[in-house]
Amino acid sequence: MTGIGVWLSLLATAAHAGGGAGGLGAEISPIWVVPFAGMLLCIAVLPMVAHHWWEEHRNQFLVSGLWSAPILGYLGYLIATDHHAGEAIHGLAHAVEEYVSFIALLGSLFIISGGILLKGDLEGKPLTNTAFLAIGALIANLIGTTGASMLLIRPMLKTNSEREYVKHIPLFFIFLVSNIGGALTPIGDPPLFLGYLRGVDFFWTLHNLWVPWLAVVIVLLVMFFIVDSYFYKKEDQKSIARDKAEVEPMSVSGGWNFLLLGGVVAAVLLLSPDKENPDFRMYYVREIAMFGLAGLSMWRTSKKLREENGFTFGPILEVAALFCGIFITMIPATMLLQSHGAALGLNQPWQYFWATGLLSSFLDNAPTYVTFAALACGSLPAECAGPEQLGTLATGAEGAPLLIAISLGAVFMGANSYIGNGPNFMVRAIAEENGYKMPSFFGYIGWAAVVLIPVFVVVTFVFLL
Repeated sequence: MTGIGVWLSLLATAAHAGGGAGGLGAEISPIWVVPFAGMLLCIAVLPMVAHHWWEEHRNQFLVSGLWSAPILGYLGYLIATDHHAGEAIHGLAHAVEEYVSFIALLGSLFIISGGILLKGDLEGKPLTNTAFLAIGALIANLIGTTGASMLLIRPMLKTNSEREYVKHIPLFFIFLVSNIGGALTPIGDPPLFLGYLRGVDFFWTLHNLWVPWLAVVIVLLVMFFIVDSYFYKKEDQKSIARDKAEVEPMSVSGGWNFLLLGGVVAAVLLLSPDKENPDFRMYYVREIAMFGLAGLSMWRTSKKLREENGFTFGPILEVAALFCGIFITMIPATMLLQSHGAALGLNQPWQYFWATGLLSSFLDNAPTYVTFAALACGSLPAECAGPEQLGTLATGAEGAPLLIAISLGAVFMGANSYIGNGPNFMVRAIAEENGYKMPSFFGYIGWAAVVLIPVFVVVTFVFLL
């Protein structure tokens, strides 16, 4: 059964299990989950079967709008007929609020990091490459997995451009920098930021996830070093000599943008929106600050530097288009799971880890995180005030282990396929532009299954049982 099929079965089971709480969630038919599943199916399939059509951002907005329209119509009908109108208005308003915050963070990190250019060509030794990955895994928590990937992938590819056996290098980069590395802060990976927007304390992830994060990062770095050492020994001596001859010291241009990245972190930490203030500027003070910092970066960073960095707005426009549809279409799904979640029988951390992780492998990991967090809320009504208030779940005796498992599953297993997390496709495209032969969609899954799944099994037994 495909990931979409599993998802639909899950929601159908929840809807018909009975025993749910009252309110709109108890009345929603599973049919209203179809737009959400359809939206995710398009994200998974269209880049492969209609690549050139999908690259047009207007088509991405078109897909998002077509799947959102039924949900907007349904919610509009509820409001017009005054049938659960309050819940419908609240659900829609909360989706808009989260979307603005989500795009403000990702957009500002993407734009500002695009103004930092790393130049240089180091000697492509295993120790150098391992250091690249370790640094990437760390800074992913400060500038996001997308920012870290865009900042480091080109220098790492150039460092190894003289080598012949390099297929594994961008793959481990995706594993560590584009996914697993960003598990320590809400800035690191989109699922965790959604948790932060729903009430999880900023430092909760660092406090609760650093031990499994460190263990997995160390294991993968050791694995990479062993694999890269093996392939390095197979290199022709002429390639090694050419690599040594073309060494160029690393340099940084646009480094002042690091100050702006610090400003984004400060905005997330210090600028709490005033939800009771009708003034737009106070309600979205955090987001206005982040957009302002991004605008300052665009204004003060030279156009030539961004061109050298290969910077375009394409990736963030795609995120904006697709997540607009995701945030709207997942409204009925989260309501349904909150109402009927207890009837599904998921109650152990390891179950949430694998359920969240396997769907995050083939769907986007951000909405998958929200979905299973809502499910956990539904199964523990005494510890969770609702899917929009995950802070109570994060601090509960039974809820905290579940949210830890959900967080790890969403972030870690986004690395299992090209479509699990946004930076994965970006890194693949940049690697291919630089002459690296990347595996096919299923070839990549094979690599991930061999390298990552055994590590995740160990994570299960060590941290989640």
